[in-house]
Amino acid sequence: MEKLIVLGTGNAQAIHCYNTCFAMQKGREYFLVDAGGGNGILSALEQAGIPLEHIHHIFITHAHNDHILGMVWMIRMIGASMNQGRYEGSLHIYCHKELEPVIRTLTTLTVGEKFYQHFDERMLFHIAADGDSKNILGDQVTFFDIRSVKEKQFAFSMNMERGTTLAFLGDEPCRDHLIPYVRETDWLLHEAFCLYRQKDIFHPYEKSHSTVKDACSLAESLSVKNLILWHTEDKDLSHRQQSYLLEGQQYYHGNLYVPDDQDIFLFPEETSHT
Repeated sequence: MEKLIVLGTGNAQAIHCYNTCFAMQKGREYFLVDAGGGNGILSALEQAGIPLEHIHHIFITHAHNDHILGMVWMIRMIGASMNQGRYEGSLHIYCHKELEPVIRTLTTLTVGEKFYQHFDERMLFHIAADGDSKNILGDQVTFFDIRSVKEKQFAFSMNMERGTTLAFLGDEPCRDHLIPYVRETDWLLHEAFCLYRQKDIFHPYEKSHSTVKDACSLAESLSVKNLILWHTEDKDLSHRQQSYLLEGQQYYHGNLYVPDDQDIFLFPEETSHT
């Protein structure tokens, strides 16, 4: 991949930013990871200048509404593009076994048949098992079960053509069995529900989430080079980056980023951030 485009940075209850999801770009093609909680995915893609016709790979992590409901809109709009002869090739949808029927059911209950008629012909489901590797846009993507205590959830690691490595852990803390995917990785994408000093306000641990301190301490202990924190609360969005960096840099000494929606990270340059 050549760049990561942040489409959303908020948790499920965020209203001042979009729910956490992102796209990875290689050439003119994109790999979309999650789709947020509604049709906000369409405006996020438009703001990022990402045409639907150049999205042929989508991965959905789990069935929570802030990750999956935007997928209904992706299927509707790509289906419309297929019907109009503007979308070339097939849409490849990656998910774990239990998630496929959820995506199908949500779509068939809420979208006209003319949009989902392409299921199994040009909209193809690829079921990922724990440890499965797929070649997506020329890079090796290994999917894994994060062993969520809430809803079954998969995430992935990525080995890019140029040697850059990345680990995306979904929206829960890193458990011990995931450490081999994270140790000494170039880029770690990790949730941080709130500041550690706000834990009694936002109750991250009761929700199986982390604080900034937790995520940064983990990244420091595993020699991660670049750490991106997102899936946060949004109560003070204008000061989020400053306050999260201030706390995080006490515990992590690599390159720490707290992006806003529509921020871009370039690969393989470790410090390129626009």
